[in-house]
Amino acid sequence: MPRTQWGSRLGFILASAGATVGLGSIWKFPYVTAMNGGGAFLLVYLAFTFTLGLALLQAELALGRAAGCGAVGAFSKLGSPRWKLLGYGGVLCCFLVFSFYSVVGGWTLGYLLRALDGRVMSDDVNALGALFGQYVGDPAEALLTHALFAGLTLLVVAGGVQKGIERVGKLLMPLLFLLMLALIVRALTLPGAMAGVEALFRPDFARLTPGMLVEALGLACFSLSVGAGCMLAYGSYLGPGTRLGNSALWVTGLTALTSVLAGLMIFPAIYAFGLNPQAGPGLTYMVMPVVFNHLPYGQLFATAFFALLLMAALTSAVSLLEVVAILPIDEFGISRRKAALAVTALAFLAGVPAALSFGPLADCKLFGRNAFELMDYAASNVLLPLGCIGTALFAGRVAWPAVRDELRLSAPAALLMRVACRWLAPLMIGLVLAYNL
Repeated sequence: MPRTQWGSRLGFILASAGATVGLGSIWKFPYVTAMNGGGAFLLVYLAFTFTLGLALLQAELALGRAAGCGAVGAFSKLGSPRWKLLGYGGVLCCFLVFSFYSVVGGWTLGYLLRALDGRVMSDDVNALGALFGQYVGDPAEALLTHALFAGLTLLVVAGGVQKGIERVGKLLMPLLFLLMLALIVRALTLPGAMAGVEALFRPDFARLTPGMLVEALGLACFSLSVGAGCMLAYGSYLGPGTRLGNSALWVTGLTALTSVLAGLMIFPAIYAFGLNPQAGPGLTYMVMPVVFNHLPYGQLFATAFFALLLMAALTSAVSLLEVVAILPIDEFGISRRKAALAVTALAFLAGVPAALSFGPLADCKLFGRNAFELMDYAASNVLLPLGCIGTALFAGRVAWPAVRDELRLSAPAALLMRVACRWLAPLMIGLVLAYNL
């Protein structure tokens, strides 16, 4: 049976950009940038994104199209059965991330409902913090929104590549950018907003440290969803006529643009009201409502903001679920709907401890971390860097002829690409792994 393909190149680019643009782009990029020198960190992040990050993205897309299957089958087909372990590692990483990411997506869904009924509209940061704590600590509501978000993701993936994933990407990505632009325009018109713009773009090179370089490289790889097989799976649905290098550049550019736009959306508003730009996740759920409360039609802006977060979370969750669901589809011939349903059910169950980590299981910790933090740490700090290293080595050493042929590189570009995969990416991401352990 012929493999399903994307309906159009634009659909593939928007779906892939949706996979890379997630909650991290909205809240993580701004506060990590603020903590690491503003413009200096931004320059380093962009440099890593458009060099090593782009190289790994191209490699995954090339491997996927060359093999015409998901990560487990691709590593076996283009290498040998022993390389399947690398594919299974990517699937495990995506399963873990989807399990707790669905919990966070559920929080976003819950806060969208709170924006609609006005409960988040307050000037009191402490009261908003208590509201957030009460919400995530309520086991019934945390589990309910976790289930609802997982169900939304299931509906998209079960719909198939063209009618599900591609259609949602075409709808949500342009809408996401329009909402961001509307919020940016409003933020830039606030008194004192230019201080936030300066904080975002003015480089402070005195803040350049080895730790900051490691942070920038890690964020670049994380934001492009490389190392876990997401882009490999999406590449497997590409037809032979699509130019991989050009498409990868578009996806990378849209991902970087979204991160910068998120900074422009949040920094001016935060500085205009004298709030803390380094509040981390609290910037989204506990601080931004204060900003909206000071704006005309603030509830409308709050609703738009949390709708934007929900879109970003959903498009990323779809790619995570697809990587896991594609394993039983490719390896065992199970139908897409049955595979997606089974994986979603298992991921929901695996995410239950994460959903209860801030309520009934708050005191249940291992190595000083609750279940949510352990799952996040294992996936982001261990499995993802290992996947990046393994994919780079596989592309540069084992399956290089297939990668080179799929990308149709000139001799100089092929040399740079192979050096990046064989040496630079494994070495530098290895430093990230060592730093994070």
